[in-house]
Amino acid sequence: MSLQDKYRSVLTLGEKFNAQDGYVEESDGRLRVGGTVEYLHEKDQMWDEIKRIGGENPFDIEADIKVRNTSIYARHTVDKGESLSLIAKDYLGDVMAYKAIFAANSDTLEDPNKIFPGQELVIPFPEGRSADS
Repeated sequence: MSLQDKYRSVLTLGEKFNAQDGYVEESDGRLRVGGTVEYLHEKDQMWDEIKRIGGENPFDIEADIKVRNTSIYARHTVDKGESLSLIAKDYLGDVMAYKAIFAANSDTLEDPNKIFPGQELVIPFPEGRSADS
């Protein structure tokens, strides 16, 4: 199995996230990948997948994933049946972080219990994180 096959799901995420200036090179028993994604959340997802496949400190892959938009963690389009607390759990790992999402969207949301399919929400950085971390 080639390293590209081993890390296929990481490469697929890069395609899903529309990574720009991407590259994939395999030589000397290492896979070198890189590109630029829009948000830190996408970079985090790619690194989570790398670690899921290769372990906490994978030796056979080098990834240089850059982030284009460092002003927010992500954007999310509301789907039917979602709530701010579910969205907070998915992106920020804590249902109570819905308050931070509500605050970040106070210009368009009047009530944290009233969101609608199709609305686009700004997802702020998780507490203690920034674009630099």
